[in-house]
Amino acid sequence: MRKIPEDLISAKDVAKQFRLSYQSVNYYTNIGLFKVRANRGNKRLYSSHQIARNLKKIREFKRKGYSLRVIRDELL
Repeated sequence: MRKIPEDLISAKDVAKQFRLSYQSVNYYTNIGLFKVRANRGNKRLYSSHQIARNLKKIREFKRKGYSLRVIRDELL
């Protein structure tokens, strides 16, 4: 069995670590704001470094009143 890199965390851990709801993590993934880095069984894994970077940008844009659609277009 291959070892999971320490930087990769589950959606549940993303929610806990970054103070988001689990539903928000799933929604942000579905609209392309968060990228799944690996799958282990039915478990999606995310790069905690990438989530932190993207979430900082998302929160900045949200404070300025931008919609998630605009934010997604800016991050892509």
